Amino acid sequence: MLQNAPSALALDDRDIKILSILSTEGRIAKAELARRVNLSPAPCWERLNRMEAAGIIRRYRADIALAKIAPSVTIFVMVELEHHRAASFQTFERAVAQHDEITGCWALGGGFDYVMTVITPSIDSYQRLIDSLLESHIGLKRYFTYIVTKEVKAGAPPLDALLAGR
Repeated sequence: MLQNAPSALALDDRDIKILSILSTEGRIAKAELARRVNLSPAPCWERLNRMEAAGIIRRYRADIALAKIAPSVTIFVMVELEHHRAASFQTFERAVAQHDEITGCWALGGGFDYVMTVITPSIDSYQRLIDSLLESHIGLKRYFTYIVTKEVKAGAPPLDALLAGR
């Protein structure tokens, strides 16, 4: 059994197999998922519900080929805040949550405070977003912009490798 935190749900090999399959095939039929993990549908469904209720499965979503439907630019932004107090981090994080164009944001240890992923229609719309963040006085000291020119690889987490030592 795997325990990640004191209140974490214990996972067995079948749970891990279910998570591995869902991380790459989120739209798989439940009957097919049950067959592939060698369970009948009802117990497989119970495991899914248990992992969803525990917050292990956070959401299901499609991987959209944006270039086929709309112009877009993906940008990574390294962020440094003016102050390093809990209130400063909370203010910044609340502001980030208000912008749909910011599709990911991670707090970092090291030289920068955050890295963000921004997906927006154009460089101009990205600049308007940054300008609005700067004007909102949320403690943004410096930012560094990195334009994605080509997606080389994006995928599911390597659950088998991550859990090999459990």
